Amino acid sequence: MTATLGPLVVDAADPAAVEAFWSAVLGPDEQRRLLRAVPQRGSKSVKNRVHLDLAVGSGEQAIERLVALGARLLAEHLPQWVTLADVEGNEFCAFPGVPVGRNTPARVFAVCTDSDRPEPLAAWWAARVGARIGPGPDQTPRWLYDCAGWEDVIWKFVRVEDPRTGPNRWRWSLTAPADDLLAAGATRLSDGALVDPQGNEFSAAAPLRPGG
Repeated sequence: MTATLGPLVVDAADPAAVEAFWSAVLGPDEQRRLLRAVPQRGSKSVKNRVHLDLAVGSGEQAIERLVALGARLLAEHLPQWVTLADVEGNEFCAFPGVPVGRNTPARVFAVCTDSDRPEPLAAWWAARVGARIGPGPDQTPRWLYDCAGWEDVIWKFVRVEDPRTGPNRWRWSLTAPADDLLAAGATRLSDGALVDPQGNEFSAAAPLRPGG
């Protein structure tokens, strides 16, 4: 059975403030579809291993609009992109010149997940969510397209050297039988959370059964 991706679950000191920021950036409907903030389990101490790539359109004010909403500029890699942080320091990348396609400051076009071995992780998740695997910039197979639930979003597995130091503050949710995921190689932790073969936490809700 194909798993369906749902909103990213975000640890936050102030969940309402985080959701308000992303609602202003993406629009309320897209925020609810793609992101849900929950009370944090611990304070943020290192760079997040999961982040968003945003299209922010053209014009000199594309980045300034995000800053006016509460984002903070971290680094410039222009003309390609800039790295910003949201109201609680969560990193994201904004790409000027990429069409937004709606009347909002930004649009999510990719979810990025850090990994020191991105190709096997991309292959494992592609099999779970029915995705097509494409090459990253280095031409290795680690970008997922047409993921169930995220059909309009690229899931990028980003090669990094830094080791994991704790649970991800941003993690994905799924609609899928947990037993199917466990049989495929996921693991259940002592607190009930599920992790993929490289230790990324995620949650899985059982599909609704039809009535009758």
